[in-house]
Amino acid sequence: MTSTDNSTGSAAKPAAKDPWDLPDVSGLVVGVLGGTGDQGRGLAYRLARAGQKVIIGSRAAERARSAAEELGLGIEGADNAECARRSDIVIVAVPWDGHAKTLEALREELSGKLVVDCVNPLGFDKKGAYALKPEEGSAAEQAAALLPDSRVTAAFHHLSAVLLQDPAIDEIDTDVMVLGEVRADTDIVQALAARIPGMRGVFAGRLRNAHQVESLVANLISVNRRYKAHAGLRVTDV
Repeated sequence: MTSTDNSTGSAAKPAAKDPWDLPDVSGLVVGVLGGTGDQGRGLAYRLARAGQKVIIGSRAAERARSAAEELGLGIEGADNAECARRSDIVIVAVPWDGHAKTLEALREELSGKLVVDCVNPLGFDKKGAYALKPEEGSAAEQAAALLPDSRVTAAFHHLSAVLLQDPAIDEIDTDVMVLGEVRADTDIVQALAARIPGMRGVFAGRLRNAHQVESLVANLISVNRRYKAHAGLRVTDV
């Protein structure tokens, strides 16, 4: 017999899902495109240190293998195509000026993959860092346009590469804004962020909201320069 509400006679609604009830992602392989750069190396190091299987990708396989050997922790290195093929989740941490070209070349290898874009389109002049506005709206939306057969999300934009790579730091006290179209995908990315001690992944909207998240990095650069810091973000009351 179906449970009903006595006042309306309609079927009782299932309890709302706890937003902090996140999946187990410990067995997933994470690839980091641009893993020889500061941000990519830092993310690879932190995730591997947390027990995740990580593959670093680079245009040159030898450079990726060299970086992986320096980091240790069972991290492997490969060219970008192999990294994409072998990974369940692929983090895009390439420079903005190579973003579109890299993704276009890997469309087939990234088909069906969960892609996490953390690229920040920024310019720099004598006044400091400033946000660029891609034609598609954001780097994440550009990725979604270039990878129609991938599950594109956005996250890991506001992390200090210095803190990520410092082996003396055990916890990184920050939140990670996670954006995407499908809740199951953003839940996976939130859970991946939470693998790193001190971090939380916080859902921050759909990809159409990625521009302001990417742009905020310009503000954080200004904060860090003024206060000689490695500032991150915390969202209150959640």
